[in-house]
Amino acid sequence: MVTEIEKVKLIKAALKAMERAYAPYSGFRVGSAILSKDGKIFWGCNVENSSYGLTICAERVALFSAVANGCREFEVIAVVGDSSDFIYPCGACRQTLYEFSEDLLVIMAKPDGSFIERRLKDLLPWGFKLIR
Repeated sequence: MVTEIEKVKLIKAALKAMERAYAPYSGFRVGSAILSKDGKIFWGCNVENSSYGLTICAERVALFSAVANGCREFEVIAVVGDSSDFIYPCGACRQTLYEFSEDLLVIMAKPDGSFIERRLKDLLPWGFKLIR
């Protein structure tokens, strides 16, 4: 179970990651932080490209960083953006995260630290998985 202290820590990490975003086209910065089951935190920010289809979201940057560092089991991910609204992961991020944990806790936060949370399986009902 993720504590309130861990949630706040993740939101703060996501806010720091947001400061590093590369968003010259949209001007919309997003940061994310994911907590592995062994207690490690990995950050990510959105990285835009002039060929828009090559842009990558903060959530996938954080996840890919974690996987590249040997983590494959996760507890919670936080996402925050330059907005007065809560930021939800896009469909591509939801599906990519679903590959690792349909029960992942997803925290959607505002820059002021307020947040809501949902389980990934509720944000992506009937997500795709290959039968193994």
